[in-house]
Amino acid sequence: MAKQVQTKLIVKMRQRNRATTFFRPLLILPMFIFVGTFSTSNTGAVSIAFTLAVPVLLALVFRNKYPSYILGFNHSFLELQNRIAIYALYLTDVFPTIEKNRSVVITLPEIRGGKALNRWLPLVKWFLAIPLYVVGIVYLLVTIIYTVLAWFSIVFTGKYPKFAIEFVVGTVDYWNRVSGYAFILVTDEYPSFSLTA
Repeated sequence: MAKQVQTKLIVKMRQRNRATTFFRPLLILPMFIFVGTFSTSNTGAVSIAFTLAVPVLLALVFRNKYPSYILGFNHSFLELQNRIAIYALYLTDVFPTIEKNRSVVITLPEIRGGKALNRWLPLVKWFLAIPLYVVGIVYLLVTIIYTVLAWFSIVFTGKYPKFAIEFVVGTVDYWNRVSGYAFILVTDEYPSFSLTA
């Protein structure tokens, strides 16, 4: 079993729906609002991160266990975020469902009651992950450029550019590994800086 979060995405490169691609920035808004309802403050991303990480951190430090119900929520929420991401990044024309489906399969490392995880490492993972965030931001900037190019390519030719797809999918995979390490705390293995696991 892998020690990192593994991501399998089903993407479509050809015969894309030009109309939904053209209006995608508007079509994705309901899903952003839906995910935003999980936050309790105006700083949604920070609030969601705390919702995912803090209960796990406390359980690992004080009980040395990863609660199964939190693991289930974190796994489902990570898959939901990925379904939204692949739709927003034009990797699919299928509107993201709020239920589990085959378009995104996230495999988490096996955790048996949290015993496989270091009890104290969650206290410093956020700090140790700073270089990962910096590299990830660079990947995100390039992904934004490729996504804009993909939008034009799909609208005018109906195809996702081949040169961009590997990088964009790799960025999604990279951020899932970082999330597994620093936020949902399912692994103690430091993720690689490469786009592929």
